[in-house]
Amino acid sequence: MESSRQMSESVRIGIFLTMAGGFMDAYSYICRGKVFANAQTGNIVLLGQSLAEANFHDALKYILPIVSFALGVYLCQKIQLTYKYRQRIHWRQIVLALEILFVIIIGFLSKDYDSPANMLISFVCGMQIIAFNKFHGNAYATTMCTGNLKSATTLLCKYQATGDEDLCIRSLYYFLFIFVFALGAAIGALVTGLVGLRSIWFVPVLLCAGFFMLFKEEARDIF
Repeated sequence: MESSRQMSESVRIGIFLTMAGGFMDAYSYICRGKVFANAQTGNIVLLGQSLAEANFHDALKYILPIVSFALGVYLCQKIQLTYKYRQRIHWRQIVLALEILFVIIIGFLSKDYDSPANMLISFVCGMQIIAFNKFHGNAYATTMCTGNLKSATTLLCKYQATGDEDLCIRSLYYFLFIFVFALGAAIGALVTGLVGLRSIWFVPVLLCAGFFMLFKEEARDIF
């Protein structure tokens, strides 16, 4: 069945942004000092370990992406509150434009600036996880997989218990996003190995696709 939905909640835009999320996670780990800049759970664990060992230099390395992520979330919320009802441009396009700008800047930063690079990646991911957090009305994430895996597995279990095909389809969509994230990470690993620091410039191509999709108010996805 086809149904008309907001473009920001379409599966197609989710695919582009999730691939970008996987790419950035691989890039930050491989190219920027083995820091997971997308999801902050690992950084919080490593921060706790560094504090326990009184290794305050490493503690700073992990706390900065955490703070940057939170600032990205905060700014995105401010943009939404300020521009939500503006007609000329979608507030999510403002978010994507800022993401594109920051990601381009990251590519110019040398290895001496790994920490600022990771902070910018975390900032971008903080904005993206707020701006694009639903597909077809279902909560999901484009910059990490844990919640998506939980939802996919829960829906699959419910489908097996009830036989409701809608639950099965929703579960498959979540598994699709997990696959796309892994694909983005794989591409990120390959391109980063070949190109190095400037490989992050692959991400703005994906984000630009999302930016221009938002000029169309509605999308028709097969559901």
